[in-house]
Amino acid sequence: MNFKNNPSTTFRDIHALTSAQASLEIQALREGIEYHNSLYYVKNRPKIADGVYDKLFRRLQDLEAAFPEFQSNTSPTQQVGAEPVEELKKIEHSAPMLSLNATLEKTEVEDFLRLVTRKAGARTITYVLEPKFDGLSLEVVYEHGVFRRAATRGDGHTGEAVSANMRMIKGLPLRCEGSPPRFLAVRGELFMNKDDFRRINKKLIEQGEDPFTNPRNAAASIVRRLNPKVVERRPLSIVFYDILKVEGARCSSHWDELKRLAEWGLMTDSHNARCTSFEEILTYHQKMEAERNDLDYEIDGVVIKLDDLARRQALGVRQRSPRWAFAWKFTPRQEVTTLEDIVVQVGMSGILTPVALLRPVDVGGVTISRATLHNEQEVQKKDLRPGDKVRVARAGDVIPEVVSRVGSLTTGRGKRFVMPDICPACGSRVRKEGAATICPAGLSCSAQLVGHLTHFASREAMNITGLGETTAWQLVDSRLAKNIADLYDLSTKQFLQLDGIRSAIGGGAVSGYPRRERRSAGSVSLRPRHSACGVACGPYAGAGLSNSRCE
Repeated sequence: MNFKNNPSTTFRDIHALTSAQASLEIQALREGIEYHNSLYYVKNRPKIADGVYDKLFRRLQDLEAAFPEFQSNTSPTQQVGAEPVEELKKIEHSAPMLSLNATLEKTEVEDFLRLVTRKAGARTITYVLEPKFDGLSLEVVYEHGVFRRAATRGDGHTGEAVSANMRMIKGLPLRCEGSPPRFLAVRGELFMNKDDFRRINKKLIEQGEDPFTNPRNAAASIVRRLNPKVVERRPLSIVFYDILKVEGARCSSHWDELKRLAEWGLMTDSHNARCTSFEEILTYHQKMEAERNDLDYEIDGVVIKLDDLARRQALGVRQRSPRWAFAWKFTPRQEVTTLEDIVVQVGMSGILTPVALLRPVDVGGVTISRATLHNEQEVQKKDLRPGDKVRVARAGDVIPEVVSRVGSLTTGRGKRFVMPDICPACGSRVRKEGAATICPAGLSCSAQLVGHLTHFASREAMNITGLGETTAWQLVDSRLAKNIADLYDLSTKQFLQLDGIRSAIGGGAVSGYPRRERRSAGSVSLRPRHSACGVACGPYAGAGLSNSRCE
């Protein structure tokens, strides 16, 4: 029974199968599905149509339901529908997950190569070159080829356990191929493809929710969700690039490690290369920088690693970074546009920040229309005024930044920028604290209150769908919320007056609204009056809105 090559989807009646026959078919289906998962998610060369794969998968689900004695936590079906966890626990890594020293400068790369050559004591040194993925670094552990756990990098020694969520990612094999070692701790980068990122953000915006800032933040936010079913619905990928610890296998070079990872069914990047000179490294860096916009995923540089593992051991590590590896980052994407105005934004902490309003410009596939100017001194140092042509970059390929003024325009420029003496949001007199200008009004300042409300509703906090900045301003402007606790006293009718809430509900019926329930002296429990899903999940549960425990 073989489901790898031209698999048949004509199956016998499950009720007519003996236990022994079911066992053989289940095993063959698991092997076939794992094989096709590897072809599709790891090797990017699928052999069967999606419809055929779906039929094989459903058959395996039906067989495991009919013969529960053959269920296994390494079955492909275990990558679907796991139950929510209460919290992300801390877990110690098998080996330190170090960070890399990085540079934009060619001379610093040459200095690194000279250091390695001198310390290694050899004329010719072989290096491995890899794209520097802009994702979330993870440790993934296998024992006897079976997936055991996964954790975020954290502080390099301890990270958050995300094992249940990682099981939902189809590109992560639950069981290694070939002849895996007894123990394998491998480092990988979790990321979201650009097309999937755009598609998800489009859907979030259409639903009235705040979009993700960039693919890296999307991956990091999704994998930390307490409900694995949410992760299952979000397309994430993982690529592996380092063995942290291994027992039962021996490699003499990093290149050999990468080949072994591929043999064990763990995806590595096809752009990895080897070289022995700076000229080859420079050519590779230029090639990858030229191709980065055409890749399906975000990279922000290349990584240079000493290939010989024994020489790595001799070179050793600093406190947080290895001496045998270095990152050469790409120049941030930049474009020229017009600075149309400078406005002042009041943040949640009361700090006033000048913000550049720009004529919209595409920078690396992202439309930029505003950028922070940090503080008054920064604006004056760069001599930025409305009407100027400015060079805009995505700092770290993420945060929009005005790099400099372009040209020597002397007429048609706006007034020189100065920070206001009063808060533009509430009219309070501001005060100076070093380089910062601060509004002291606290929650009496509408902008600071909006900041607190949106932070409270954010994915990292209560994860309240529909309560974005626009809706928060409606609550504050209409005086429905003077503090966070007021959210729990709003009526259903008041909810439905808010544009963001109506959008999130989609016109559906509201079965209840939040209330405050006093449980004991000195403590207040916040619960919904009713909940359509039957789970006490915080504000807006009864209004068809959700947080991370209910989602």
